[in-house]
This record gives sequence, C-alpha cells and structure tokens, in this order.
Amino acid sequence: MQKDPVRILVADDHEIVRRGVSSLLESREDFEVCAEATNGEDAIKQAQQLKPDLIVLDVTMPGMDGLTAAKLIKKHQPGIPILILSMHGGSEIIRAAQLAGVQAFITKSDAAKVLLEAVDAVLQGETFFSSGVR
Repeated sequence: MQKDPVRILVADDHEIVRRGVSSLLESREDFEVCAEATNGEDAIKQAQQLKPDLIVLDVTMPGMDGLTAAKLIKKHQPGIPILILSMHGGSEIIRAAQLAGVQAFITKSDAAKVLLEAVDAVLQGETFFSSGVR
C-alpha cells in the first residue's frame, strides 16, 4: 500500500523562488506541494484551509512577514512543522525564528544543498538550523 505524499505549503513573495523550492520538493515522489502563498496572510489562510503536513515560509514578504505568520500558525495549528527559508542568516534571525516556534531555518543560498535534508529532519520530529545552530 502506497503512503500518501507529504503535503507542503510553500510561501515566498518571489515567484521564481517559490517555483524553485516547489520544484526541488516535488523532485521527491513522497512530497507534494499542495499550495503556494505570496505573503504571510495568504500562508495563514491556506494553512487553515488545507492543513498541510509542513509549511516552508520566507521571512521577508510584503504585508505580514514569515516570522509573524509562523507565530500565528503555531498558535492555531501547533502540530504543523514550519521551515523558515530566508536570504538572511545569522544568530539574531535564527533566534527570532526559534522564538516563533519554527522547527527549521535554512538560508536560500543553502537551499539547493540542504532543503530536502531539512524537510526530512523536521518530518522526523527533529530541528534543523543551517548555520550550524542545531
């Protein structure tokens, strides 16, 4: 019996990044991007409607940023793991992400190398912070 694919919501305001992340995730048969969002509000709405198995959120988006969206999603749907994808790295932003309740943080420059590894870690209940903070 085949398992259902892991349903993933991808939120990023840049279409090229969203498509690239979605394409990378869907290179795995066991992953399915169930929706894409362009800002934090849209990500929250889609998370409530679709109840994905994982959410990949950009930090810097128009309107509501990814960290604020992560806090609100965690408040209403604490069981959905969140992976933050950001062009910014460094201990301050990683700490902010951890305080928002996310399970993983990777920089966009590391995404091609570690995104699938980070997703696997999060789906196994682990955390993954790409700049060496685990």
